[in-house]
Amino acid sequence: MEARASRPPSFSVSVGGGGGGFGGARGDDSAFSFLSKGWREVRDSATADLRLMRARADSLRTLADRELEHLLASASASAPQPPQPLAAGAPIAELEFVRTRIQPKISELRRRYASQERDLGRRVLEGWAPRGAGGPARARVDLSGITAIRNAIVSEAGVGERWRRAAWSGEAEAEAEEGKEWEVVRMIRDGIKEFERRSQTSEIFEGLRSTGELVEKFKSSLKSFNMESQESKEVPPLDVTEILANLVRQSEPFLDQLGIRKDQCDRLVEALYRKQNHSLSEDTSLLENANSSDELDLRIASVLQSTGYRADDGFWSEPAKYEVSDNKRHVAIVTTASLPWMTGTAVNPLFRAAYLAKGTKQDVTLVVPWLCKSDQELVYPNSLTFSSPEEQETYIRNWLEERLGFESNFKISFYPGKFSKERRSIIPAGDTSQFIPSREADIAILEEPEHLNWYHHGKRWTDKFNHVVGVVHTNYLEYIKREKNGALQAFLVKHINNWVTRAYCDKVLRLSAATQDLPKSIVCNVHGVNPKFLKIGEKITADRESGEPSFSKGAYFLGKMVWAKGYRELIDLMAKHKSDLEGFKLDVYGSGEDSQEVQSTVRKLDLSLNFFKGRDHADNSLHGYKVFINPSISDVLCTATAEALAMGKFVICAEHPSNEFFMSFPNCLTYKTSEEFVARVKEAMDREPQPLTPEQRYNLSWEAATERFMEYSDLDKVLNNEVVQPGQAGTRNKMRRISQPNLSDIMDGGLALAHRCLTGSEVLRLATGAIPGTRDYDKQHCVDMGLLPPQVQQPVYGW
Repeated sequence: MEARASRPPSFSVSVGGGGGGFGGARGDDSAFSFLSKGWREVRDSATADLRLMRARADSLRTLADRELEHLLASASASAPQPPQPLAAGAPIAELEFVRTRIQPKISELRRRYASQERDLGRRVLEGWAPRGAGGPARARVDLSGITAIRNAIVSEAGVGERWRRAAWSGEAEAEAEEGKEWEVVRMIRDGIKEFERRSQTSEIFEGLRSTGELVEKFKSSLKSFNMESQESKEVPPLDVTEILANLVRQSEPFLDQLGIRKDQCDRLVEALYRKQNHSLSEDTSLLENANSSDELDLRIASVLQSTGYRADDGFWSEPAKYEVSDNKRHVAIVTTASLPWMTGTAVNPLFRAAYLAKGTKQDVTLVVPWLCKSDQELVYPNSLTFSSPEEQETYIRNWLEERLGFESNFKISFYPGKFSKERRSIIPAGDTSQFIPSREADIAILEEPEHLNWYHHGKRWTDKFNHVVGVVHTNYLEYIKREKNGALQAFLVKHINNWVTRAYCDKVLRLSAATQDLPKSIVCNVHGVNPKFLKIGEKITADRESGEPSFSKGAYFLGKMVWAKGYRELIDLMAKHKSDLEGFKLDVYGSGEDSQEVQSTVRKLDLSLNFFKGRDHADNSLHGYKVFINPSISDVLCTATAEALAMGKFVICAEHPSNEFFMSFPNCLTYKTSEEFVARVKEAMDREPQPLTPEQRYNLSWEAATERFMEYSDLDKVLNNEVVQPGQAGTRNKMRRISQPNLSDIMDGGLALAHRCLTGSEVLRLATGAIPGTRDYDKQHCVDMGLLPPQVQQPVYGW
């Protein structure tokens, strides 16, 4: 249509009276026929243009009428019946003004517009009629009517456009262009302004608040339609003390390596930042529970956002990670031991996998080490060995089903491992992360993260997974201090543990405060007890209520027979107070590397200790004991202590951070000195333990432990796609991700890169105590697990 409107406004054709251009009368007829045909084509084309322009004008008029009627209907509907005639007089007058003045004017304009439109169309069509079909040979086709049509439509479109601007802009100035503004628009605008002024200033119209709300909504819609840009508030730049405070805080990993503790850094940051007092936000809800570190984060984020800066992803981050394509998330639990080795890192991750798999939002895979047969003979009890991973998986599932009250639904995978006699632990061989498919690399739970990553030479866990949680089981520093040159070794191991956990974990959970204070860590007991022990406790309570004897035996101790598991402390206490505990006998159950040495020491001191072979704590032969004694201070959270409490027994243990969780139970008797130990033993032997309450039993269960794990590991937020929580520390992390480049992330990436370089050197690995040949898995692992040789999987292998 626009191409046709751009043609000249009139078109004239003259035909000569007797010229020889067309050859006489026949030529005249042919020429007149040709011109008539051309005239008809031009007329048809112009008629189509006219109809199209009229249709557009009608649609514009209809839209304007509909908007006005909707406004009037809304105003009429929103005005409630007033309770008093006097109070409602003014608003009703306004509505009457709309009905009596505006609606008639609209009707009159409609009639006038319709009549003008019909007259215009008739005049235009008359202009196209041929004059004298048999007249002179000179025919003149006058298209001047197109000019009138075009001018009329342009005028109508201009008036409609001005009406839209006046109706929705909300500007105070009147449209003065060419004096063609509609009177009805001015009336509507002036009426609404007067209506709004009266509704805001009059206090006697409280019964008609809905009318005032209509005005406010109309006003806000006008403001939003105008899209007026608001000037951003100026944010003062960072001061020198704030820059220093941020530098100190982000240098905590480096300062920790120098021996400066985190609490000292926090106090220094607070001292520097409190010298300044900047207003961060009008909304103080974000800072309600914020500390100096949170306020400093928000302050830096606000300054950076005011400059329009936005940080990209981390310098060391991996762009391609697992993406959630459905409602299912994937959780991989990687641990350092497996059944039938009855150790905490084999049993507790197994139960964690079973209870996490009960959730409907995630699929769970338990990843455990596979040992070759030569190592199995050194680790597994009773000379039990397996010829294939499938055979060991069957054993694990059967053991678990005997102790669970429900069917477990999780996968079990294996990674190559080797047993270290010197460290008495299993060391991964090769890159453990490669045995978790990329399509399932979503959430990783590293049981003993420092142990898994001492010699890890592979992909960074936080690069492959979206969320990585570490669970610290063992107090390695306490064990190392007992060895030769223990102080020096403990110093080195402490810093290596800080290094690897900071580089490979997003969050670290420590089972108790007895463990090393690692970066990104929090203390929380996320372990429960085997449901079988709770059932044993319920049975003992029922027997006691029915009058049957609950306990027929005295005291016992159960644990792996190595000096670090509390045997030295036990022998020292019994030897020191041999006369005070005369007649007291203690049964000891356990097997281990130090069995002969421990028993020979007891015989030399002539102590009342009876030794038995190690057995499962749920064995029927142990149900009758009333008192469980555990003097160990090297444990992080003793599983046997929790199991004894679940069975309703007395527990005598040292007042130590590793036992803090158990101190809330009435049957837990703690001591600080050897004299208190003697008093606690006599107290427990003279009275009966109290039955557990339902709440106490629940706190010991794996259901409660799983809830604590979901909360403190942020796994519940990750599964619900809630990375942060408004008003809490999560706001700080969110704002830092949006606008602040995180020096801590850069340092973590640098630590991971340096660790990968160092662990790639076989000389350095052997110098730090690694098992030879553990950078990659060996041929026997390839045979047992059906793996390709590492040279085939990684033909170009650096470091």
